[in-house]
This record gives sequence, structure tokens and C-alpha cells, in this order.
Amino acid sequence: MRLGMFMMPVHPPDRTFWSTLDEDTEKSLVADQLGFDEVWLGEHFSANTEPIPSAMMFFANLVARTKNISFGTAVINIPNHNPVIVAAECAQFDHMSKGRFLMGVGPGGLVSDFELFKNPDVHARNRMVVEAVSMIQQIWSQDPPYDLKGEFWNISLKDGIDAKLGIGYMPKPYQQPGPPVFISLASPNSSSAKTAALKGWGMLSANIIPTYSVASHWTVFSEACKAAGIKPSGDKWRVARNMMVAKSDAEAEERVFGEGASNSYFYTYMREVLNKVGMLILLKPRADMPDAEATVRAITEECVLYGSPKTVLDKLVAFRDKVGPFGGLLMTGMDWGGKNKAWESESMRLLAQEVMPKFRQHATAQAAE
Repeated sequence: MRLGMFMMPVHPPDRTFWSTLDEDTEKSLVADQLGFDEVWLGEHFSANTEPIPSAMMFFANLVARTKNISFGTAVINIPNHNPVIVAAECAQFDHMSKGRFLMGVGPGGLVSDFELFKNPDVHARNRMVVEAVSMIQQIWSQDPPYDLKGEFWNISLKDGIDAKLGIGYMPKPYQQPGPPVFISLASPNSSSAKTAALKGWGMLSANIIPTYSVASHWTVFSEACKAAGIKPSGDKWRVARNMMVAKSDAEAEERVFGEGASNSYFYTYMREVLNKVGMLILLKPRADMPDAEATVRAITEECVLYGSPKTVLDKLVAFRDKVGPFGGLLMTGMDWGGKNKAWESESMRLLAQEVMPKFRQHATAQAAE
């Protein structure tokens, strides 16, 4: 059971970009010092609330300053990129990090990015992910010439090759045959879970979604594995959750719902964003819940694991029993404005030092049964 940090990141829109970059850097270093295994970072081009357009550029600043963590893109939004550039940049970063790289990919989730890159069709975006990753892995698996033809991209390199001078040769990753691939999942019964099963990819279940939706990802994945004669395993399944661990249940509740709490801001923001684009269903604790009942409070109660170390441990065990045997828990990083820095720093420490050792024991015992 691996422990990670996932940062979309979400910050209030009036924050300066440099200050949020400094904050997210500091949070990553704290995670490394506490023994977190992974840090994952989102990618968005057109939202100053979710401001990072290049996760690998951000991570490059952390490679020499960290010891424990692996770096995960959560995710490279494939429709916004040429597969050749993704293949080369990921290979480079894999070498820079000496294999501490996890390649998360997805179709994107920000409406303004869809408009910016002229990719409005969700079905086409999903096909683009599969096609691009196949091409990237093909590039990594062979030397030129390349002649890759697809629905969305044609990649050709035949004439400008000089083997003696090394010209025409794309970089290969440090990890062989390549870094592990993970695909993002947010919708209930996401077809991307079936893709993950059949391609041997890992899954990244989003932090914003309710328990039933997370559980549906394992159902789709495991059924697809069984149909293909593959033994299903949750080792490469990462589940992100908003979490707040405090010394007491009362303190934790105040730090989630009280004035100035980043978790309350986060779900207020997410509810407004998704409601405006007709995707409130992603957040609803029940698929049949009327919009009026899907309040910020109801969504937050469903999606945040909060309480004392004992309470959070009990909630984590119950959550994993409901959704399936995920192999990695990703704590969502919140904005550190006001008291939130002290609250989340303590939450990270209590999660890493008091909750996770016992949660790992529980997961190991379950796996042995």
C-alpha cells in the first residue's frame, strides 16, 4: 500500500502564480521528508485556479531535492500534445529522475482547454489517448525508421537518419520497456477502466468522485480482466481522496467545514465549475440525487475522509472494503492559505506516521486471505 500526494492543484484565483508554485514545492518536500512514496500533479493550460501547464517541468525542480518520492503526471492530457513530444520529454525526465517516473495520461477535464485545443469530442479524446500511448510505446521499443499511422496522428521518420552520427534516433526511457502508464478515471463505470485492464495500465481514480463511482472502476476493471483471462490486481490502482487527520474528530471537522477551510473552498469551487458545464453527476453521492440535494456540505461529507487517526483508519478500512483493493492512496493537497498550512501539515504527518502503518497492515492481511 503506497502513500502519495495528489495536487490538481486548486488555489483561489487571486493567488499569484509564483506563490502557489513555491507552496506546492514546499508541500512536495514535506511529503518526501515524511516518507510519502509518490507525488502526482495535474496539468491545465487555461485556469489560474488550477495553474500548472507542465508537471514534468515542476518535478524537474524536485529531483535533486528529494529522496523517497516518485513523480507522477496526473495527467498528461494527451489530446493537447503531439505524441512525439510526449515520448521524448517523458524519456528525458525518466532519465533525470533515474526511473522515479510514473506516466499518468488522460483525455483532459477542463472545458476551456477543450476549446483552446479544439478537442470538444470526449469520445475522440479517449481514442486519442489510446492511439498516442501505443505510438509512444512503439517509438520507445524500436530504432528508426518510424512509419506510424493512426486516426489522429501520422508519425514518419525515414529519410533524415544517420546511424553513425546518431541522427534520427529518439531517446529511450531509463525504465525498460518504459515507465508504468496510468490512466485517469472520473466517470461512474468509466470505459477507461476496461482500457487499463486490457492494456496493462494502472488506474487513477479521481479525488472528487463519490464512493459508488470509485467502486465501479474496480468492477469494470476486474470484469474486463476476467473476460480476458487476466488475474485482476489492484497493485497499480491509485485512489485519490481529500483527507483531514487531526488529533480529535471535532478538530478535524472544524478544519474541513469551518470558516476559511480549504476543503470547503475546494468543493464549493468544484460544484460550481461542474454544475455550469452540466457535469454535476460526477460529484453527487448518489446518481439519482436531485441537484438541489447535492449541496457542498453533502458532497464534502461524501468525499472527504476526516477525523482523528483512529477514525480515519476506520474510515479508510471501510472505504477500501467498499470500493476494492487499491494499491495506492493519494491524499489531495489543498491550498495553504490562512490556517490551512498548519492543518494540512499536521494531517500529512498523522496520516504518514499514525494511520498508514496500520492501514498497510490491514491491506497486507487482506491480501494474504
